[in-house]
Amino acid sequence: MSDLILALDIGGTKIAAALVDSGGVLVHREQLPTPHGDSVQVWETVDALVGNALAAAAGRRVRGVGAGCAGPIDVVAGTVSPLNVVAWRQFPLVRRLAERTGLPVRLAGDVVCLALGEHWRGAGQGAQFLLGMVVSTGIGGGLVQGGAPYLGRTGNAGHVGHVVVDPDGPRCACGGQGCVEAVASGPHLARWAHEHGWDAPPDADAKAPAAAVCDLDLVVVGGGVANAGEVLFGPLRAALPRYAGLSFLRGPHSAPSTGSSVLPYSEIE
Repeated sequence: MSDLILALDIGGTKIAAALVDSGGVLVHREQLPTPHGDSVQVWETVDALVGNALAAAAGRRVRGVGAGCAGPIDVVAGTVSPLNVVAWRQFPLVRRLAERTGLPVRLAGDVVCLALGEHWRGAGQGAQFLLGMVVSTGIGGGLVQGGAPYLGRTGNAGHVGHVVVDPDGPRCACGGQGCVEAVASGPHLARWAHEHGWDAPPDADAKAPAAAVCDLDLVVVGGGVANAGEVLFGPLRAALPRYAGLSFLRGPHSAPSTGSSVLPYSEIE
């Protein structure tokens, strides 16, 4: 049997831990709600999940820890300050995990991990230039460039949720104004729909701007909002030709992540 990796996913709604073998097969998975208390309570939840995962290894070697966390993060310092986990600011996640497990630890943004996973075993297999997006309580992004994860200077490259699309728009949790996340996250879409008789918003997304910057060939969309299926992807396909004037901007295809429950749909031509 192959060695295992302990994988962690830390977000504002849930914290999950898993053991994964070298073929990408899950051999253990557990999740708990993210506490809304202080920093200690959040860490205690991580600690409990880590302990249960190590116990579930049942003697198999665990080679290291891969931690994906909502951003912003600092891969150089090994700290995390997720906007949706307000108790953690510059929390030394890498050091704490290393002390807890005695294992080497690698940190990345949660959606970078999604993008790399989709590139390896999911909807993005074969794509060399890929943007992963999670559209849920917030909007996150992560890049695969030339077949490898692209982190940028601090690990926050691809964070498309904080591209400004409406300078006069609503304030964002990041402190900015008119970010994609402030306009098109799940709660804001629901609010918009209420105000407009439940009509789906036709063009509040960051796909075309990200394609212009990164020259993509695939965009993989996950998160709770992706489960809306055609309510989301139909308007996206309709809107793209209006905003993508250059031919290379019309090239990227879209696909739901393998973690989404929607059925496959026709790719953008």
